[in-house]
Amino acid sequence: MRTGLTMLLNAQPGIEVVGAATDGRQAVSLARQLRPDVCLFDIRMPWMDGIEATRQLAGPDVADPLPIVVITTFDLDEYVHGALKAGARGFLLKDAGPALLAQAIHAAADGDALIAPSVTVRLLAAFANSPSGPSAQPVEPLTAREEQVLLAVAHGRTNSEIAAELYISPSTVKTHLTSLMRKLGARNRVELAMWAHETDRF
Repeated sequence: MRTGLTMLLNAQPGIEVVGAATDGRQAVSLARQLRPDVCLFDIRMPWMDGIEATRQLAGPDVADPLPIVVITTFDLDEYVHGALKAGARGFLLKDAGPALLAQAIHAAADGDALIAPSVTVRLLAAFANSPSGPSAQPVEPLTAREEQVLLAVAHGRTNSEIAAELYISPSTVKTHLTSLMRKLGARNRVELAMWAHETDRF
């Protein structure tokens, strides 16, 4: 599986595999040593699973988190929730195909998040319906443009798609995203999307 993924990824434009690990502990150690632009973890790994490995490299207490994409053959809500809460920027099933896998890796490297389309709607609905109490209010009111960007993120748009849709530059989109994350206390686009759903922004 590792050999196949390595060959597949090395064949994609702009992607180079710099390391491969045989288990979760080695993956964490290698990631800390190499500091890759993106880590690709399986959910099920010997010695340490992908969720714990993600938590150690990208969790809330990590000062300089690494972008992580998690892949699995198992389309289970507990895995999706666990991976994203641990700090993953992407979640894909192994049947996603090379194009979507490459897209998720590039998105994670760019600070975006990509979740397998088959689980996105169900995931956000689950967060929206969870009995977690009222969502935190922004530390400052959102501007009209920030509301537009937030809505686009919640619908799964990429930075370039948001830029085209709102007739603004990609760098302006990134500025709005940075402001939104600060105001909402979110670490990534996934948390922005969850906040939008929890507060009925649709």
